[in-house]
Amino acid sequence: MSRVLILPGLFGSGEGHWQHYWLQDHPDGRLVDQGDWDHPNLQDWMARLDAALEEAGEAYIVAHSLGCLLTARLADRAAARRVKGALLVAPCDLPATEALHPGHISFGTMPTEALPFPSMTIGSLNDIYMTLDRLTIFGRLWNSDIRNIGLAGHINVASGFGRWPSGYGLLEMLKARARHRRPRGSTSVTAATV
Repeated sequence: MSRVLILPGLFGSGEGHWQHYWLQDHPDGRLVDQGDWDHPNLQDWMARLDAALEEAGEAYIVAHSLGCLLTARLADRAAARRVKGALLVAPCDLPATEALHPGHISFGTMPTEALPFPSMTIGSLNDIYMTLDRLTIFGRLWNSDIRNIGLAGHINVASGFGRWPSGYGLLEMLKARARHRRPRGSTSVTAATV
């Protein structure tokens, strides 16, 4: 059984968040704990992700918000070879996130390199952290399958996402795709239901 690494975003994913439930519901899940959830620093967060991947040997990643950008930063790193696939849920757009939380984030610019591992990017029509247009642009740059799940906000507690069983199904879809990898450049945009 492959390890699943859970990567929250800014402020972490506390009690009630679907990632919190994921850790309860999946014995193979492990939180990549960050030293400072309130003031993310790319180098510090990446060092912890690198260490978690080294310890796991290989793993799937289930990321939310800023955790998606951290995962996308793996594109040109040696640690990417340890990633079997990544579920990128509600990635944030750095300019929008910095405007909403000034002075909190030190994460550079948006990652734009194609990911060398299978990925699925999940977004919504009304996420204040990233518009669907921007999600589509970055999903394509990352060579990721893109899923629009409708009016789901930032896919967090505030938008009604506590335990999220549909997310488990999305990871199973990603695992199936990872077992039958498609050629690079075959990105698709699909509507999905929650």
